[in-house]
Amino acid sequence: MGAPPRAILHLDLDAFYASVEQLDDPSLRGRPVMVGGTGGRGVVCAASYEARRFGVRSAMPTARARRLCPEGVFLAPRFDRYAELSDRVFGIYRRFTPLVEPLSLDEAFLDVTASRALHGDGASIARTIRRLVREEAGLAVSAGIAEVKLAAKIATDLAKPDGLLEVPAGGVRAFLAPLPAWRLWGVGEVTGEALRRAGIATIGELAAADGARLERALGSAGAELARLARGEDPRPVTPDGEARSLGSEDTFEEDRLGEEALLPALREQAERVARRLRSAGLRGRTVTLKLKYADFRGVTRRCTLPGPTDDGRALYDAARAQLGRADLSRPVRLTGITASGFGEPERPQLDLFAPAEAPATRRRRALNAAVDAIAARFGEGTVRPASEGGERKIRWAQKPRGKEEE
Repeated sequence: MGAPPRAILHLDLDAFYASVEQLDDPSLRGRPVMVGGTGGRGVVCAASYEARRFGVRSAMPTARARRLCPEGVFLAPRFDRYAELSDRVFGIYRRFTPLVEPLSLDEAFLDVTASRALHGDGASIARTIRRLVREEAGLAVSAGIAEVKLAAKIATDLAKPDGLLEVPAGGVRAFLAPLPAWRLWGVGEVTGEALRRAGIATIGELAAADGARLERALGSAGAELARLARGEDPRPVTPDGEARSLGSEDTFEEDRLGEEALLPALREQAERVARRLRSAGLRGRTVTLKLKYADFRGVTRRCTLPGPTDDGRALYDAARAQLGRADLSRPVRLTGITASGFGEPERPQLDLFAPAEAPATRRRRALNAAVDAIAARFGEGTVRPASEGGERKIRWAQKPRGKEEE
C-alpha cells in the first residue's frame, strides 16, 4: 500500500493591507479603501473589495484609481502593523503544523499531512484555521486544499473572497484541465501571449500539447509548464528553519518588468528580514538579491557591507544597488533578499580607540532597538519611526504587472 496523498493547504489573507486598515478604523468598513502610493505617480498596493467594484485593482496607478473611484479612501501603507498581524496569523498556522512556508506577509503553504490524525482532514483543519484567524486577528483568510502546491494555490484564488475550496484526492489534473492557461502559476503576460499564439487556451490543452510545439512557443520553460499543467508538482512545503542565513522572497502571480516595478517588493522583503534579524539577535554583512525570470531561470547578486546590520533601510539599499547588476529588460516572476555572514554574536564595543558610529547609524540603531523593545511588551506597531513615513511612499515610474492582492 502506497503512502496516503499529501494534504497541502494554501492560505491567503483577503485584501490584506486594505482589510487591516478597515480593521483598525471601523469608519472605513464598507467603504472603498486603497493602500499604496498616494502621490501623482503612486501605485495601488491593495484595494478593498468595495474598491474593486469600481474597477480598481492592485498595481494600478493611483491617478487612475482616483478617476475610477473619486470617493475612495487612499492611504499610505503601514508595514509594521501589517507585519504584526501577519506574525499573529502565522502563529495560528504553526499550532497545526511546523511545516509552514511563508510566501509573503499574507500568504503561506502548510503541509498538514501528518496533522490529520490529531486535527482531522485537510478541509477540517482549514475550516478551523479560518475560524481562529477571524476570532483572534479579525481578518478573513481564504483556503485551498490539494495534494500539490500548485492546485492548492489555484483553489484559493477560486475560493476568494473569504472561501474554501478542496481539490479531491486524485483529482488534480481534472481540476486544472478546464481552467484558462493564465491561471497556471508562472504564466504571466509574456508567457500567456506566447501560448495564445500557439493556440493554447486552457491548462488541459497545455498539458496535452506536443513537446516540440511547446519548445517552439516557450523555449526551455515549455516542458516545466507542461508538467505543472498535468498536476506534477512534487515540491515540498519548506518551512523557515534555522540556517546560516535569513531571507524573504515573493513569487508574483504575474511577471513584473523594470526596476521601479520591483522596488516595493524589495522594500517589504528588506523590512521583513530586518525584523527577523533583530528578533534573532543577529546582524548580517552579506546581502544577496535573488531574481527568477519568467522562463524560470534565476540569478543571484550579492555584496558585502562594510559592517554587519539589522536595519531594513540598509538591506534595501544594498539589494537595490544589486539590481543594477541584473538584466531588468526581462520579466521577473520572483524577488528575494537574504542576509548572511552573521559570524559571532556581537558584544558591546569596549575598545576606546575604535571608530565611533556615524550619528545617523547610531540613531537608527537606537530607534530600531527602542521600537522592538516596546513592540515586545505592547505589540508590534505600537510605535513606528515617524521618519520612515515618507520612505514607505515608494513611487513607481511605470505600471508593473504584479500580483493582485486578493
